[in-house]
Amino acid sequence: MPLTFRKSFQILPGVRLNINKRSWSITSGGKKGPRFTHSSTGRRTTSMDLPGPFGWRRTTKSRDK
Repeated sequence: MPLTFRKSFQILPGVRLNINKRSWSITSGGKKGPRFTHSSTGRRTTSMDLPGPFGWRRTTKSRDK
């Protein structure tokens, strides 16, 4: 089994800094509304928990300039 590294810090209420082996990201939002994640690799994710065992997620990757 490969070893992985992931750490998450709360920097402000509703804002988290997530760090892993290859990149970092900032997540804002809470459990009862949408969450927005912006990664250092250019990926942007919007997600939301829905009632029951459901969830919704949309991920986009920015174009290289």
